[in-house]
Amino acid sequence: MSASNVLARLTVAPALLLVAWLVAALPLLLTGTFTIGPALLLFVLAAAVLLTLGFRGVRARAEVARPEASWWAVAGVVAVTLAFLVLQLAMCSEQIIVRRDPASYVQFAAWLTDHGSLPVRQWRWAFGGGDPSLTYQSPAFYQRGDAIIPQFMAGLPLILALGGWIGGMYAMVAMAPVLGACAVLSFAGLVARLVGARWAPLGALALALTLPMQWVSRSTYSELPALVLLLGGLALLHDVREVRSGAARIGALLAGLALGLTVLVRIDGLRDVLPVVVFAGLLTARRRPTGLWLFAGLALGVGAGLLEGFVLSGPYLKYLHASLNPLLLLSGAVVLGTVVMVGLLRAPFSAVRLRRVGVRLSSGRLPDVAAVLTVLVMIGFAVRPYLQTVVRVPANADDRMNASFILLAQRANGLPAEMGRVYYENSLYWVAWYIGVPALLLATAGAALLTRRMARRRSAEWLLPYAVIAWTTVTTLWRPGITPDHPWASRRLISIVIPGLLLLALWALAWAVRRIPRLGYGRGVTGAVALAGVPFLLVPIGVTSAGLLFTRTEQGEVAAVRSLCARLGRDASVVLVERVTADRFTQVIRGMCGVPTARTRPGTSEQDVRRVIGRIYAAGRRPLVLGAAPSNVAPYGEARQVLHIKTRQDEHSLVTPPDGTWGLTIDVWMSEPLRP
Repeated sequence: MSASNVLARLTVAPALLLVAWLVAALPLLLTGTFTIGPALLLFVLAAAVLLTLGFRGVRARAEVARPEASWWAVAGVVAVTLAFLVLQLAMCSEQIIVRRDPASYVQFAAWLTDHGSLPVRQWRWAFGGGDPSLTYQSPAFYQRGDAIIPQFMAGLPLILALGGWIGGMYAMVAMAPVLGACAVLSFAGLVARLVGARWAPLGALALALTLPMQWVSRSTYSELPALVLLLGGLALLHDVREVRSGAARIGALLAGLALGLTVLVRIDGLRDVLPVVVFAGLLTARRRPTGLWLFAGLALGVGAGLLEGFVLSGPYLKYLHASLNPLLLLSGAVVLGTVVMVGLLRAPFSAVRLRRVGVRLSSGRLPDVAAVLTVLVMIGFAVRPYLQTVVRVPANADDRMNASFILLAQRANGLPAEMGRVYYENSLYWVAWYIGVPALLLATAGAALLTRRMARRRSAEWLLPYAVIAWTTVTTLWRPGITPDHPWASRRLISIVIPGLLLLALWALAWAVRRIPRLGYGRGVTGAVALAGVPFLLVPIGVTSAGLLFTRTEQGEVAAVRSLCARLGRDASVVLVERVTADRFTQVIRGMCGVPTARTRPGTSEQDVRRVIGRIYAAGRRPLVLGAAPSNVAPYGEARQVLHIKTRQDEHSLVTPPDGTWGLTIDVWMSEPLRP
């Protein structure tokens, strides 16, 4: 087998394996039978089928066009991927106490690992049938009637549950570095296909060195599997773009399925795959059978994601309705518009006229105008901070909480207190922090050149990747839709924006290197320029990431929670009487300790808590009261400290690149009330 085939198969395998796992796991979850035996059996069968079918596209592509790749390129990609994996495993975070999204995903997965079904149980009977002073919800876990519904889509928790079955909580959090390494490998594959195999190791290294890639790969973020599916889907489709056999139709189906399943991982994936709908329409209009197969796979993946979302994650989608409803309407409009476009391009009375218009436009000044407009868009984002200050008026309790958090971050950063400020106007500068100004300039030049080439009907292989990158980059930079502290906000950039711009930058660098011989210079000059391009691209990236490259955060949480569970015992009913502790530990204790847990509502008095204690005893359980300090629990019995963690947390930087960490201390105190 050639080096090209090995590299091609190696870099689509992660996406195919993720698709196989999600295809096996989702039906089991929907039927409440997500357990290790059936899941692994279905996964092995699905993986065997999908890898066989997916690799057929690689073979068919090799028969049509044999891209040159050396074993050194393969070795370089593998070396970068393995080095990244080892580093990330060593630096891996243990975010399992619910403070932000990673721990929420872990607790979602922990429940699935042990119970295999949703919703999460409240166990009200353990509190004497419930009490008006108690509630069972907490951040990321909504109370709806007698059930608790986890926030977020189920894709990532389904993946993390595999780690939980393999090796418990430590293996579950270690899934983040594994997924991160898969993303680096998948990115190298797309670089090899669109830029050249010799550039793949540099592409893998550039992405691996970026601070956002390192950061998300140390905690359980949904951006990781979404990125693997997106990159892998684009690579699968690229492999069959010139193939006319049955392998092309199957490859397009698998590519669409991988791209569509990003919605099962992140609901934002619905926006990211809209260009795929239009591209499938263009293929269909050109009477390419892959168009319908691509759309079928995409519809199947998106449909699976939306089905899970509305059936199992309804409260989360309802919370997002202000942005989700317009996105659903836009998606419907894109599908309808694509159908109209296909009809016009295939109808005899309009097809000829439209082709003539296209030829005239592509041979005129339009390609040059499009290239200039591409540069102007980037200039517009660059000058945006001087023209606009983005403010978001809080519209609900969560918005108000975020606004209060930003005020605290402003105070910690020595900035003026500005209520509602979200700093979105600085989004392009965020990108420049992480990939460097040289890479940003190269990406802009590459985007302009590719726009011109595609407008002149050249570089057709770039049409879909470029559309996805351009669409998502512009919409994300305009409205990142995230709390703007860093490195937290960088997760919004790592899903497509940063990999996409790096891909464009690498293409521009490769284009410049290829142009040198045409100018009359020899191999020596060409090699020198290529070598000079490596530090030109990598040094600014490394400067930003160096400060946190070997810094660990959120350590000791797994052992601390296990110790807490041992102290609680299995016959307890836990009442959390302090807000912060309740936010952090309600689902942790319920899910990881297997102990019924509730929290008091605001305004609950000591007399109310004592009434709850009596009802717990009446139910045959042992009541335990938990809080953050001795004063929270001392009124009900002797206060004992049952958890103490002193570690580091991520910085919350608003206007400068993150370069350090903040201290984090978590304490939990407990009292065991005497029987009334």
